[in-house]
Amino acid sequence: MPIPTSTDPVRELDHRFRLAISEVLGIVPEACDPQIRPSGDPRHGDYQSNAAMALAKANGLKPRDLADRIVAAVDLTGLAEVPEVAGPGFINIRLEMGAIASMLASMDDASLGVVRQNRPHGVTVDLCGVNVAKQMHVGHLRATIIGDCIARVFERLGRRVHRENHLGDWGLPIAMTLVALQEAGANLDTITLADLNAAYRSAQASGNADEKGLAAAIANGCGPHRIAELEAQNHDARAAVAQAKATLLKLQAGDIELVRDWKKIIECTMREVFETAVTLNVVLGPEHSRGESFYRDRLSTVVEDFMESGLASEDDGAIVVKYPDRDRPMLIRKSDGGFLYATTDLAAVRFRVQELDSERVIYVVDARQRDHFKDVFDACRMIGWDRTSDGERAELVHLGFGAVLGPDKRPLKTRSGENVTLASLLAEAVARGESEVCARSTDPDSPTHGLDDTELHAIGRAVGIAAVKYADLSLEVSRDYVFDLDRMVSFQGDTGPYIQYAHARIRSILEKAGVEVPFEIESPALPDVTLTLGEPAERDLALTLLAYPGVVADVARTLEPSRLCAYLQRVAAAFSAFYRECPVLKSEEPTRSSRLRLCDLSRRVLADGLGLLGIESPRRM
Repeated sequence: MPIPTSTDPVRELDHRFRLAISEVLGIVPEACDPQIRPSGDPRHGDYQSNAAMALAKANGLKPRDLADRIVAAVDLTGLAEVPEVAGPGFINIRLEMGAIASMLASMDDASLGVVRQNRPHGVTVDLCGVNVAKQMHVGHLRATIIGDCIARVFERLGRRVHRENHLGDWGLPIAMTLVALQEAGANLDTITLADLNAAYRSAQASGNADEKGLAAAIANGCGPHRIAELEAQNHDARAAVAQAKATLLKLQAGDIELVRDWKKIIECTMREVFETAVTLNVVLGPEHSRGESFYRDRLSTVVEDFMESGLASEDDGAIVVKYPDRDRPMLIRKSDGGFLYATTDLAAVRFRVQELDSERVIYVVDARQRDHFKDVFDACRMIGWDRTSDGERAELVHLGFGAVLGPDKRPLKTRSGENVTLASLLAEAVARGESEVCARSTDPDSPTHGLDDTELHAIGRAVGIAAVKYADLSLEVSRDYVFDLDRMVSFQGDTGPYIQYAHARIRSILEKAGVEVPFEIESPALPDVTLTLGEPAERDLALTLLAYPGVVADVARTLEPSRLCAYLQRVAAAFSAFYRECPVLKSEEPTRSSRLRLCDLSRRVLADGLGLLGIESPRRM
């Protein structure tokens, strides 16, 4: 067997061990999982196969005997040395140096070894999810950057991706806001989102009745003054809701002035959303935004289809979907004929699977919505709306994220108890990044010394945003985390700026060596240099780089950006050890050129990985 052209050792080893296991046990290769893993101790090898234990038990064999038979059958010509069997049946594998160099050279092209997924169907990622007339808060940070990262990873794998920003732009709350704005005589041509947010909250408050409070006041004999207050509150609330319902009916009927005003408050809201997306380096524009209003003409059909299929029934005037495995039904039409969020979400799933032709629909939404999405997804499966046009079953996923916490370990709030706006949080992060970068630039030995204020502030902005995004993405999606800018902006440890700094440092090494570094990540600087990997630190860095394609594929499979963050930290650490132990600029040829190529490939992997996180890679830091 020739030296492998694959750039992924795990994939190559998996293929060859599958063939060996298939030959030994007489089963098809697809049924053989070699369980190839990186070795926990490099003294024992680079990788390990742990398949013998499980397979031996299933086939009535001794694990070590089976491991010996697999080793005798596997053909690792041009890839690895003869494996060693250890302990109860572990198979230790050490790659040949020539194979590592060959795979690394194959990886050093525009693809960086990432294998495109040739799938006929697309992927939909539901992200951001703002409500019209409301300011973005820290919860939108997570929905936006996690969703953007997932979308970028699938795009990197060659998939057709639909980013869907599901706007809350329809229904009674919007009508109530329109009424409040009309009564206040607001100029919608000059109104700000803060003004809209205030109107929204005022409208919500005006519609809050307290029927239970009134009943309790009467039952407990609270006195005529308190009872009169509650009666007035409830009367006013009922009147406000009735007025809003009448306004909503006019809006639904296409009243010219109302529709015009409705569009203006949407435009005002989305201006800030798109500005925030630019600040966050997130791909999100008008073409990705589809509101609840888009589905309004589909909601009656949703209810009719569920009724006709026998999956929904009437319950005291309302229409509900019942499930065989839970007592909790899902309401899809109220007794007054009104629709609900669930109805809209059912219509959205159907649209995304069948019209956008997506085989994977991923909702990046707060973990507290778990039960809601379980009900919606299960209902779609029951009625068959999880099937693409050619009958393939789509995977419906709720990627629920945890909360952003303050120092008190409670959801991050302002001193007044309000949700922290995303705009204020990002402004603070940018200011902190700019301050750190400007302070470092005063050191005459700093690469940024002598840069003008415009360049320094651009770098600081990139550092501040990287700090916030990396701190979020580096944790498991479902986990809560404490927002701590002091730790996040650090150039040391497990932070975004540390990885950015590693990238900038490598670029500086290459420039000092006189290497012309292409601006594009896709272009290698030294593609024709022969790689020689004689030192342990060179070997370790090479093996770390070769893991990149597998990590990208793994993030797409698990939907966990934290795996990419952890990998980039390993690359930065492996490069630091390599540079410490293997002189680059002072080494002799051909070693010097080989090490420079290793530097360049490390730079490109770091930049590409940061790009998948939506984080910039400054040229200097």
